[in-house]
Amino acid sequence: MAFVIPCYNEEAALHVTADVLREKMRQLESSHAVAQGSFILFVDDGSSDKTWDVIEALHEDNPALFHGVKLAHNRGHQNALFAGLMQAYRLEVDAVVSMDADLQDDPDAVDDMVREYLQGAEIVYGVRDNRDTDTAFKRGTAHAFYSLMKWLGTETVPDHADYRLMSRAALSALSQYKESNLFLRGLVPSLGFKTAKVYYKRGTRVAGESKYPLKKMVSFAIEGVTSFSTKPLTMITGLGLFSVFVGIVMLVYTLISVFSGHAVAGWGSMMCSLWILGGFILLALGVTGEYIAKIYLEVKARPRYIIEQTL
Repeated sequence: MAFVIPCYNEEAALHVTADVLREKMRQLESSHAVAQGSFILFVDDGSSDKTWDVIEALHEDNPALFHGVKLAHNRGHQNALFAGLMQAYRLEVDAVVSMDADLQDDPDAVDDMVREYLQGAEIVYGVRDNRDTDTAFKRGTAHAFYSLMKWLGTETVPDHADYRLMSRAALSALSQYKESNLFLRGLVPSLGFKTAKVYYKRGTRVAGESKYPLKKMVSFAIEGVTSFSTKPLTMITGLGLFSVFVGIVMLVYTLISVFSGHAVAGWGSMMCSLWILGGFILLALGVTGEYIAKIYLEVKARPRYIIEQTL
């Protein structure tokens, strides 16, 4: 088994994370839940601090336990995580547990994940049992996001981020997906296979700052919607039909105003109609542009990441 830990500017947290995961791996090996030779793989996503230096020091201290992958440039959390998963797959592991480097995901939940895996589950999701540590705003927007994804027809696991166990069979299936616009929280559930859930209480960061401020959270949500659903494009057709209906109503109103001698009164309604129609047109162009941008990125078929160094 392997832990895969994407890291971006996690110099302050990495030593603590390494110590905790080292002890967890020792416990798992002692109980024979995982085989001897299991390892922890850190993926440096083009960090600007000394994250890679810390990973190199950990590897020098225990080369059998700590492995590393350094990306040549910052490619984002999802690409860094995918790079780690594929590296573990190439190293022929039987199962991978992915988690963030801040230890907000409870490492003790891995025991239950492994148990579910040994009972036949190919994918085991770590699901938060509460959001007490979140602000009211973040809690509300998170629930709104999962509700939106469900309404758009995208299969996601509510209150699940990227803390999960995947078997080798699941990794093999995931390796066949070639799109550049990665949204693993929607992609993994679409793989199929037998799944299970393990519930845990999410903690606070051991050190450092959150790598998902509001701007990145909004961008991530848009990525998820446009990667898995064409419903927004269908909605544009509905908006167009509604605009036509409003236009017909305003035409009738204008004719009545003209024949009744109150044509000037219709000026305000006409301006209102122009604003509504103009807004719908701009909205339609914006949504269509998002999908065209995704097509643009896909047809170029550029690599999702470039590995600069491995340990």
